Amino acid sequence: MLRIRILTASILSLALLISLFLLPPLWTVWVFAAVLTLAAWEWSGFGALSGRAARGAYVVGMAALLWCSWQWSRGSPAHLRILLDVACVWWLLAFIWLLAAPGRHWPLLTLLCGVPVLVPAFIALARLQISPRGFARGPEMVLWMLLLVFAADIGAYFAGRRFGRHKLAPRVSPGKTWEGAIGGLVAVGVVAAVGTVHFGLPLAAGVAFGCAVGIFSVIGDLTESMFKRSVGLKDSGSLLPGHGGILDRIDSVTAAAPLYALGLIASGVIE
Repeated sequence: MLRIRILTASILSLALLISLFLLPPLWTVWVFAAVLTLAAWEWSGFGALSGRAARGAYVVGMAALLWCSWQWSRGSPAHLRILLDVACVWWLLAFIWLLAAPGRHWPLLTLLCGVPVLVPAFIALARLQISPRGFARGPEMVLWMLLLVFAADIGAYFAGRRFGRHKLAPRVSPGKTWEGAIGGLVAVGVVAAVGTVHFGLPLAAGVAFGCAVGIFSVIGDLTESMFKRSVGLKDSGSLLPGHGGILDRIDSVTAAAPLYALGLIASGVIE
């Protein structure tokens, strides 16, 4: 199983780098759209949609929302800010949901929750990728955000295995620990510091911002786990051998990307 996981991760990493740096920017936007559309199929299972027709209709509707949000935010910084603001508010509400009532779910509400999870993440990634202005080229900004998310995940895994004692969210994800979360945050801080030095950004602000993105990535991970547990699923799908589904790999990104993009836009780094 470990060999399969490593092989799948290697292929995904290569595909990611090709998409970010070798494809024309708009082609990469289509790749993002395809990935989020596949994720919508998996999300439809959280909302108790079992028939192919019903799940297909949900996916078509989500794809239409991706397209509409792309058009609506095109050339309008105000519209883009609204989408990202709404996403960040949603993730704060999701955090409260995790704390207060992780076992309470309603199928229709779950399906509706797919919108603030998937749509703003697509817009954030897409707008970053094609941004003509910033501290780096668009693909490099996207890659730095992804490295922050990966650091949170990898750091939490190894710190949790070595030092994990106290459960972080036992009703949602019993395997995660506070020690793992702290280890993940330390790893994020290191990646954030390296990135700020590399890009010539203020060190303290860059590390603080990176850690905030890392915290949101954990919320995204736990939120997807909460929805999976509500319908008795271990993985969101089986598309990626050894890794589960698309959502299992991008759950952290769906929460981190809107905050990351909003922070860069609010600070005037990108438009």
